[in-house]
Amino acid sequence: SIGGQAIMEGIMMRGPEKTSVAVRLADGSIHMKTQPTPKMSKWGKIPLIRGVVNFVSSMVQGTKVLMYSADILEENYPDDYEKDKFDIWIEEKFGKEKAWKVLMVFSVLIAIVLAVVIFMLLPTVVVGWLSAFTDSIILLNLAEGVVRMLIFVGYIVLISRMGDIKTVFQYHGAEHKTIHCFENNLELTPENAQQFYTLHPRCGTSFLMFVMVIAVLAHALMGWPNVWLRIISRILVLPLIAGVSYELLKWAGRSDNWIVKILSLPGIYLQKLTTREPNEKQLEVAIASLKAVLPTEGEDDRW
Repeated sequence: SIGGQAIMEGIMMRGPEKTSVAVRLADGSIHMKTQPTPKMSKWGKIPLIRGVVNFVSSMVQGTKVLMYSADILEENYPDDYEKDKFDIWIEEKFGKEKAWKVLMVFSVLIAIVLAVVIFMLLPTVVVGWLSAFTDSIILLNLAEGVVRMLIFVGYIVLISRMGDIKTVFQYHGAEHKTIHCFENNLELTPENAQQFYTLHPRCGTSFLMFVMVIAVLAHALMGWPNVWLRIISRILVLPLIAGVSYELLKWAGRSDNWIVKILSLPGIYLQKLTTREPNEKQLEVAIASLKAVLPTEGEDDRW
């Protein structure tokens, strides 16, 4: 019931009652804030539908936390986090408080549009050229799925070369190790957490891999119409694919049978790209964030 997200120089942990964010500051201390976890809506409890609801909610909350961590770092590392011209223009246009909300909404919308265009629509357009050489629906949809995965993996490989992203991936590994430590009922210390893998079956990376694999199966049942019908049908069926993927992810997180292990393998291997071995200081941040959302720990201060 506890999950997390790596942010800039820190970790966000979300529990049933509280959500926390912990950021490592320049002086070595940990900036910590907690707030009540938003109550789940009735739609967020219905199988299949809850996958879409939680996905959208996670994107909004995740963007909000990322921007909050950026603000904290800007206050503590003013020379390294100078605002660009776009940020300054937004603040002058809307005011500092509204600018933050505008940027959050803008970031989420851009992320959704780019994700749909690059990972859903581009592959079907590219593979459409193969229809001149084969009319096999299965082969065309399989090729589309392969192209989609190659684009996604290539994207991860490219951004992993960025210094800031490498640090985020280390915190991602720290988050997983800490949750493993907690789930195995061990004392939450860097030494205990360090012994676990940086991989976890309930990771959002695994969710995205489930989406891509299930998309291949779903699209194969829809045939291979002209490119515009393919684009429209891919978009319309995406919520259903996301819902099924979410249910599989939850099943993978609580089951240990061989079917689940096989289904989880692609996402687990992909996490080898999105996680890095953390250091002790990063594990301390992850542990502080997790402890803050436990029933007997943390404060109810709002960030």
